Amino acid sequence: MIYITILIQCIILSIIFTFIILIPLYKNPIRQITSYPPEIRKAIESLPMYKDTIKHREKKHILIKILFVLILPLILGIVAHLSGAETFFEIFKHVFILFFFVNIYDLVVIYLLIFRNVKAFRIPGTEDMDKEYKKPRHHIRGAFIGTIICIVVALLSATYMLIFNMLQFYNDLLLL
Repeated sequence: MIYITILIQCIILSIIFTFIILIPLYKNPIRQITSYPPEIRKAIESLPMYKDTIKHREKKHILIKILFVLILPLILGIVAHLSGAETFFEIFKHVFILFFFVNIYDLVVIYLLIFRNVKAFRIPGTEDMDKEYKKPRHHIRGAFIGTIICIVVALLSATYMLIFNMLQFYNDLLLL
């Protein structure tokens, strides 16, 4: 039963992730500049129309990722706990599976099937760089880094829930 719940949660998170990534990417590809392969980033940096935009985007992108890594573990920890995961390891495993599924979905569906083949996601001025857009190395490396982030997020989720359970336990003791 728990595996069906996890599978449903994985699918829901993948759908949410798709909208979070693809809608802004379609509207303004430069917003996701830090996710593009290095060859494309170099080409964009040489274009005068993007010089000021890139540094501003990089700082904003890093801030968003830091907030994401701090808040997401709490949300996923609560999801795991509400799904029946109670121990540190159960919560860790549940969150890792959710996050890892989305990580692999990002690599296979978002990148290999969509990003590298749909020209609407090309940044103006780099449309002729088809070969660079189709190189998977940058995104495979990103998936490996994403796996490390999966472990960190799962550890944080399990730790948050462990602290929550300890606080709940001490609160229950005080009420006795």
